[in-house]
Amino acid sequence: MQFKSYDALKTFDIVAQHLSMTIAADILNQSKGSISYQINKLESELGLELFIRANARLILTDAGRRLWHVSQNALGQIDREIANLKFSTTPSITIGALTYFSSRWLSPRLTRFFETNPGISLRIEPINSIDALKNTEVDLAVIWGFDDWPQQCNERLLHLPASPTANMEVSDKIKEIGLSQAMKTIPLLGDSSGDSGWRAWHEAAGYSYEPSPSSLTIPDSNSRVQAVIDGQGIALWDDLVFPEIEAGKLVRVSDVSLSSAGYYLVENSKPPTPAALAFLNWLKSEISGPPTR
Repeated sequence: MQFKSYDALKTFDIVAQHLSMTIAADILNQSKGSISYQINKLESELGLELFIRANARLILTDAGRRLWHVSQNALGQIDREIANLKFSTTPSITIGALTYFSSRWLSPRLTRFFETNPGISLRIEPINSIDALKNTEVDLAVIWGFDDWPQQCNERLLHLPASPTANMEVSDKIKEIGLSQAMKTIPLLGDSSGDSGWRAWHEAAGYSYEPSPSSLTIPDSNSRVQAVIDGQGIALWDDLVFPEIEAGKLVRVSDVSLSSAGYYLVENSKPPTPAALAFLNWLKSEISGPPTR
């Protein structure tokens, strides 16, 4: 039987990314009921449950997660081809980066790039992990890592140690039961390294890695920040969450940090284009220059 609900895949992709029909409705300028209908129709045609509805939360099933990865790659390829068709005569570059890094570090500085490089078209492709680069065509990428973890990386661009971070309510709970016990009972939110970052932090802190059976995986890094603010668990964050710490929304819960953490450069195996070289040179000049808050 031929699959017919291709139009619902974009809706599914946005719901899966944010794990929220309400957010998807806002993004697509549709009603929540319309989003729910499209997802139910898609599940019905596939004969698969894509989400587990846990009260107000959505959790991707294994089938949902597999379909999401496939749809992300396919839809991303379509978007890239359309962009290429539109700007085929314009020097262009595609950068892969975590949404967290893009919004908090890169975006405030991009005006300076376009001022010094007029005529270059820039596309920023969201990357949630280094594994995602295998199925994504980018000129270069900036990902989070530590020590020698990202073996495909050429160099560490930005050194930013990462520490366990929580909201005030969870922080008070940690003070009550102790940090060692908290690391075993409070969910530890994974990051672009999976649980490698947490394992390395436990080693640095002198703790055995025995995480809580309850887990929450949020691939999108910006959404993961919000989850920590909402009290969903503890996550490793660096100084790019300074605004939330200054506002009292987040607090460091340990003086131990993953001291070698930072953002690493991954370059394409092909020789860089002039546009890619221009961006890379600008990126390095921004990193070596004065900090921007």
